[in-house]
Amino acid sequence: MIPGDAEAITESLERAAALCDDLTPPVYARLFAAHPAMEPLFVADRSGQVRGEMLARVIEAILDFAGDRKYAATLIQTEVVTHAGYDVPPEVFGVFFGTVADTLRDLIGEAWTADIDAAWTRLLAELDWYVTHPDQSETALV
Repeated sequence: MIPGDAEAITESLERAAALCDDLTPPVYARLFAAHPAMEPLFVADRSGQVRGEMLARVIEAILDFAGDRKYAATLIQTEVVTHAGYDVPPEVFGVFFGTVADTLRDLIGEAWTADIDAAWTRLLAELDWYVTHPDQSETALV
């Protein structure tokens, strides 16, 4: 990531939040449309609270990763392993970040600038590295 990326990521989230009271339904609708096998994993989440909490944690991790990186990389690696226990393959876990970005892009429309797009492209590439390298003993020096 480069200087200004954190601000662009934050701007996209703030613009989307101003247009949509709850990002959970559109994010998960997009996820389930692309990966229908994931929807049955949420059968017990009748109220959507689990999905909402998961999305909130993902957004917090994105903001940390784009900013100070105090914990997000380790959290992502841990959650890749945890979610594998829920039958969520790492490649599906990894697409969730892109699902969030795609949903934001659709919501904010023309306000999705080239700078925002470039920042998300860099962010997603870096996040993917941690998704595909969940062994913290191998990445501790990164």
